[in-house]
Amino acid sequence: MNLDYSQIAFEPFEHFKGGEGTMYAKMFFDGTVRILRAYLPVGASIGYHQHVENCEIIYILSGKGTVNLDGVETEVQAGMSTYCEKGHFHSLTNTGTEELHFFGVVPEVR
Repeated sequence: MNLDYSQIAFEPFEHFKGGEGTMYAKMFFDGTVRILRAYLPVGASIGYHQHVENCEIIYILSGKGTVNLDGVETEVQAGMSTYCEKGHFHSLTNTGTEELHFFGVVPEVR
C-alpha cells in the first residue's frame, strides 16, 4: 500500500493528548496502525501521555523542540528520531522559532 500525503488534508487536533495549542496532522489509520505526517506551531505541544498498548516512533523532519521521555527532557531537531516503548510516557513540544514538522508511526502491538 502507498500513502500519498499530498492527497490528505491537514486536520487540526486542539490540545492533543492534553498539550498546548494545536497539532496539525495528515493521518492514516486502519484500525490498528497509525501513520502520520504532522506539525506543531511554535509553542504548541503533544501532551505527556503513556503508550499502554503500543509504542511510537517520531522522526523530526524540520524545526526544533523537546521530548520528555519518562520525565527526562531532551532536545530534538531535524534528522533525529525518538522512540517511546510500550508502557512508557512521552510528550513533544515545539520550543523553536518555526513549525516543528515530524513523521510518526504507532504500530500495532500484539
